[in-house]
Amino acid sequence: MIVFYSLLLLSSAGEVANQKVNADNITRILDALLDGYDNRLRPGSGVGVTEVKTDIFVTSFGPVSDIEMEFTIDMFFRQMWVDERLKFEGPIEILPLNNLMVDKIWTPDTFFRNSKKAIAHNMTTPNRLFRIMQNGTVFYTMRLTISADCPMKLEDFPMDGHACPLLFGSYAYTNREIVYTWRKGLEASVDVPKESSSLLQYDLVGQTLSTETFKINTGQYSVQVVYFFLQRKLGYYLIQTYIPLIMVVVLSQVSFWINKESVPARVVAGVTTVLTMTTLSMSARQSLPKVSYATAMDWFIGVSFAFVASALVEFAAVNYFSTLQARRLQRRGSRVSGPESVATGSDDEVGTPDSGSSSRVSGLKRRINSLSTEPPTRLPMFLQQGSALPASVTLTGTSPIDQYARVLFPLVYGLFNFFYWIAYLRKDTMEEARDIVSASA
Repeated sequence: MIVFYSLLLLSSAGEVANQKVNADNITRILDALLDGYDNRLRPGSGVGVTEVKTDIFVTSFGPVSDIEMEFTIDMFFRQMWVDERLKFEGPIEILPLNNLMVDKIWTPDTFFRNSKKAIAHNMTTPNRLFRIMQNGTVFYTMRLTISADCPMKLEDFPMDGHACPLLFGSYAYTNREIVYTWRKGLEASVDVPKESSSLLQYDLVGQTLSTETFKINTGQYSVQVVYFFLQRKLGYYLIQTYIPLIMVVVLSQVSFWINKESVPARVVAGVTTVLTMTTLSMSARQSLPKVSYATAMDWFIGVSFAFVASALVEFAAVNYFSTLQARRLQRRGSRVSGPESVATGSDDEVGTPDSGSSSRVSGLKRRINSLSTEPPTRLPMFLQQGSALPASVTLTGTSPIDQYARVLFPLVYGLFNFFYWIAYLRKDTMEEARDIVSASA
């Protein structure tokens, strides 16, 4: 037992000694690497081009703002390059270092060209990973959150798709000094796990990578480009906008089945639906930027508003023609009552020389009155209480305009919906977004 404990103590002491030797070796290696190292010069300065290999791991994608036309991405941004001045020989192949070493060596001046706001995470310490390999290869990773510009064309909103770019490259070095490449190729250099892209209004349907050259006044620069393809989800707008709009249009067409004499009911229904349509259209535009062109939703709102307003105009036409008909009947009645009054007045002025002539005159008056007087008819309640139409039973009933409107309005609106949804749902907006990307490349 004593021998066992003695061996254990000797082995522990040996491990401590080895760790001390390794730490001392690493310290000597780092001191040797930094001895005479000038971090102001890039690797291969004046000799060749420095190749910087990059890849991205996305930890969170979104949100996407339509009003600001931007998207937010949280990611681990990785860069790898070879610096011959950092070659070393020692007991380990890779030197794992903290972020303090980053400021002592040369690093690429990479910046994101279309970013509006960028944050480098520093809690609790700067989120950086730094490694140096024996052959001088440097591996540098940092965590970033970037809000980047995303140009959007909203003609097909809300059945639209977009290609949101992320561009990065060197700020000061041209492509004769630094060239960027994708470390894992064009297929796997940008990794977006499914759980990292749980967007509310969009589906992230893919991404495409490329390497481009941007030419500006100071020279030509190597730029890495990632296009994220976003397809908008339609469900929210169906529930909040399209279905309410259709219901309001249907409600406006219910007034065609109300009697034309019920003026207050039809006017209230028409004005209410118009105001409701106005409110819905205003709320639908609040989630969009103030673009100067009409979107797909604007066309639907405009046509629906036209149908609602036409229902109110239709009742105005019904009321107008009914009033003309009432006036014609009134003038016709006055022309008929004129001769009757003359006949009645002449009978009253006839003298009564004897009883025989008086009875003959009375009989003649009764026959005239029986021929000219209409049988009394009880008026409907709405005519007794007052209406825009004259109190005449002959004006009651369904207007021919209402009969045509009951068929034409629902038929035309149904055809509009059929062609509208067929046209936009069959349209491949993502294909258009990919065409834009191909054309820009």
